[in-house]
Order: sequence, then C-alpha cells, then structure tokens
Amino acid sequence: MRYSAAEKAEIIRLVEQSNLPVRQTLRRLDITKSTFYNWLKRFEENRLDGLHDQKPSPESVWNKLPRSECNAIIELALEKPELSPRELAVSYTDQASLSRNRVSTGFSRRRT
Repeated sequence: MRYSAAEKAEIIRLVEQSNLPVRQTLRRLDITKSTFYNWLKRFEENRLDGLHDQKPSPESVWNKLPRSECNAIIELALEKPELSPRELAVSYTDQASLSRNRVSTGFSRRRT
C-alpha cells in the first residue's frame, strides 16, 4: 500500500508516541521495520519533503549499452546476418575493444 507523505509522518508520530515496543506497533500497522526506519531517516533529514515518494532514477544501468554502441552493433548485425550473437560480439569487440559478454547480451536481446 502506498502512503502519502502526511500519512507517513503520522505513522512516525504514532510509533514514536506509542506505549508499545516499536516492533509490535509496526506489526499492528502492517509496516515492515525496514520501511519504517527508511521513512524515519528521510523524515529526520528533510522533514515532510523527505517523505514524498521518490521515483527510482538510476544514473546508469550496468548492462545497457550507450545508444551509439547499440546503433553500431545493429548495423553490424544487419551487414552480417549469418553470424550468431556470439560471433557478432567477437567481431564487434575485436573492432571496438569492448567486453564480449556485454555485447553478446545486447545481441541476444535484440534478436529475440
């Protein structure tokens, strides 16, 4: 269940003012301990603004090729359709000095 920033702040207040142990209070609210402490940390750092939902935005994905490399690989695959993904990876990496596994994974995803 998603909670608004105001609801998260209210839950933090409830847990802090409860006469019950934190774990028991959270169990009754059906909120995991890790979720609560993540909210608490964000609340302590940025007050209510810290409790707004944050969209994940990875700066870079470990297994994603840059657009320019993708285009070059696609071009090579179109030029040499008889080659398997592994053979294309070897051919491309010999030219561009990239990791063969990385390129081969990209080829496999494109061909399926």
